Amino acid sequence: MSQAKKNIPQLQKRKARHSFPLLILNLICGLFMLFPLLYAVSIAFMPSSELFNMDLNLLPKQPTLENFASALSKMPLGRFILNSFIVSLAITGGQIISCSLAAFAFSFLDFKGKDGLFMLIMATMMIPGEATIISNYLTVSSWQWLESYKVLIVPYLTSAMGIFLFRQFYQNFPISLYEAARMDGCSNLRFIVTILLPLSKPAIGAMAVYTFINAWNMFMWPLLVTSSEKMRTVQIGISMLDSVDSKSLTMMIAGVVLIILPSISIFILGQKQLIKGMFNGAVKG
Repeated sequence: MSQAKKNIPQLQKRKARHSFPLLILNLICGLFMLFPLLYAVSIAFMPSSELFNMDLNLLPKQPTLENFASALSKMPLGRFILNSFIVSLAITGGQIISCSLAAFAFSFLDFKGKDGLFMLIMATMMIPGEATIISNYLTVSSWQWLESYKVLIVPYLTSAMGIFLFRQFYQNFPISLYEAARMDGCSNLRFIVTILLPLSKPAIGAMAVYTFINAWNMFMWPLLVTSSEKMRTVQIGISMLDSVDSKSLTMMIAGVVLIILPSISIFILGQKQLIKGMFNGAVKG
């Protein structure tokens, strides 16, 4: 037993020596993949005179915030960011609620045609959004929803991907858990709120990160259903900077950095929940 304890530090040192080259390789690959993003941040703080010269300036010699000030003054990016936050948070919350309820029905309830209905929902994932965008536009236009938050939010309050993710996660729970709760007089809604959702934090975290980033990056639908600066989102707003001042590349990069910071922050904060939720839904048992 004592000999085994003496061998543990040696094994740990040997493991550390073998993992060190892999760590260095991962670090190099990570820096290589992040180089475009890091260079964009550097350009955002760089005066235009430093960018358009014969020297290869990777870092600004005289950092300035003028590019950010120009981007905020040329276009109402603050309003665009606020609109995107409202739309993204509403879509994220709506999808978590609707998808979790639908997944509960497919996982714990027995009703006629359940498997067929679930396969029909999954089949909608094969339909590209461009195939339905015109019909959706004509529908919301007839309802006079254009130029409003509801036209940006309501069509995306549920998704087949979210239903699939929650259903796969719920498959890990034994049906006896639901049956025991029902025998104690627990209603379906109470079972979901007090038992199922607290145990589904990895799935909720994964769904929240995935949905928020997708909603934040929407471009085609907001471009089609909004035309005023009051309702524009960040992706539309940043494309408008090109038409305002196409010669100021540093200003446009500064605007891009401003709008990608929230999505990157959400991904960094929720990456553990995203990975955990995806893997928990992929392995049953």
